[in-house]
Amino acid sequence: MSDTAVRSRKTSAPRLPLTGTLRLKSPAETWYKPALSVVVASAVPNLLLYSLGRLDLVMYTMAGSLCALYGHNLPYARRAHTVVRVVLGMVAGLAVALVTASLTDSVAVLIAVGAILAAVQKTFCDATRIGPPGHVIFSFVSSAALFAPQELGQVPGHLGLALAAGAFAWLVTVGPALRRREGPERRATARALDAAAAYAAAPGDRTRQAAAAAVQAAWQSLLAAGRPTPVRQALERLVVHAERALATTSAGPSGGADPAELARWAARTRGRGPVPTPPPAPGTVEQLFGIDAERSRQRNRRGRREARARFLKALAPGSPVLPVAYRTLTGCALAGYVSYALGVGRPYWAIVTAAAVYQPNTTQSWSRALQRVFGNLVGVLVFAAVIPVARLSPLALVLCVLCFNFAAEALITRNYWLGSVAVTPMALLVVEFAGAHPAWELISDRALDTLVGAAAGLLAVFAVPNRRAGGRVENALTATAEARAGAERVLAGPAADALALEAARRRLTSSLVELRDASDIAAGEWWQRALPEEDMLAAEQAGHRTLAATAQRQGLITLPPANGAV
Repeated sequence: MSDTAVRSRKTSAPRLPLTGTLRLKSPAETWYKPALSVVVASAVPNLLLYSLGRLDLVMYTMAGSLCALYGHNLPYARRAHTVVRVVLGMVAGLAVALVTASLTDSVAVLIAVGAILAAVQKTFCDATRIGPPGHVIFSFVSSAALFAPQELGQVPGHLGLALAAGAFAWLVTVGPALRRREGPERRATARALDAAAAYAAAPGDRTRQAAAAAVQAAWQSLLAAGRPTPVRQALERLVVHAERALATTSAGPSGGADPAELARWAARTRGRGPVPTPPPAPGTVEQLFGIDAERSRQRNRRGRREARARFLKALAPGSPVLPVAYRTLTGCALAGYVSYALGVGRPYWAIVTAAAVYQPNTTQSWSRALQRVFGNLVGVLVFAAVIPVARLSPLALVLCVLCFNFAAEALITRNYWLGSVAVTPMALLVVEFAGAHPAWELISDRALDTLVGAAAGLLAVFAVPNRRAGGRVENALTATAEARAGAERVLAGPAADALALEAARRRLTSSLVELRDASDIAAGEWWQRALPEEDMLAAEQAGHRTLAATAQRQGLITLPPANGAV
């Protein structure tokens, strides 16, 4: 039987966690970067509007300012293109919302448009794998704009404000490249070295999978960074050494790698000093480093065609992205209509709450709903305590919003609910820019919208199954088998070309990371056939044996005779 044969199994449902959902984690390595970026991107337009006495326009500039939250894990060359697309997508969603709001006062129509926009935004963010904070920011801006009083003649000016603020947010996100242009690549390389050190110290499935994903992410970061500068070439050499820790199936320290040395390299790479210069990996020559990055730069047109093809495939019938889009459409519409029926006049927060629930699978969506409800309910209490201070003066209101902006991004990596504690009062204070509202009415509406949105979102999760998640696993199994077969064909040649070996190893590594990602997502999905777990395990083990043989052929490692066979 082949490594990817699919065996039938009895279906089973994953458990929905209760304990640990609210547990705090260590903060992300670069938590302060999006936090500071969004504060700077928001402070300048907000203070400018304050000086002009037009704080009622803050909602429109905030739409552009929030774009500064995106792209912080990407190298600056890729980040520049990504944030431009984020700004254009944000302005497009805002335009639809504002035009709709200016043409109709029907709450039923506004809710329907809000649900459609949320589903489209979720689909595009998933298809492009844009990364955190994902679709929620888009949904927040467009849903809030739908329920803001609007005249058709005001729309161009308001969109212009959003676009101008978005342009400034772009400058904020790419500006650090002038000071440390290889910063994202250095951090990605350091994470790969740390993960490789963890695997070298304690070999096992979990540490190997984490290290493989980190190494793959480091290569993707380097290949997307553009011209192979001397610093990036040094980083590539470090990633090659991290790969050596993965290129064996022995039970002892992987490939003779020294965990302490890898950890030291990671610390120096993450720092501000020179990148460490490791000894050349066995069997490699200096000229080979940077070839992949150079080819990526020279063939960027082909790369764009492949990216478009992947994007269109993600939107095609049969894609696992589409059931999640149906969930979003159904849940957001249900949340909006139920909230409106219960007496909330502007139920945009119910739509946003439902949109925020939708994660890659049922288990994660369940956890996100619990976190969202808990964080929002605590957040309205924080708002009740802060609103007297915010109403002291317009400047106090601006400063409170900026503080909560920073707190939200600083805390959200510890746990989503903790970030929601800051997001909720920030969103409520933004409403104050257009005029004071009764605090109790804001608090009660927000609490009701939170409960309705989370309940409707979860109902749609269970009502709309994503059976295609298992299909993604089967596709990943097939792709892994093909990549492994291709690598073995190259290995079978008497004089394998160095570039062919490298390309085969890269393809197989990428397919193994995709297989693990697909299986992790599918494992938390309900209402689908059980996964071929034995086949996935066999494919991963066989793939890593082939990777070890490929690395041995390249001279990166020397395997003991007992482990040398494929």
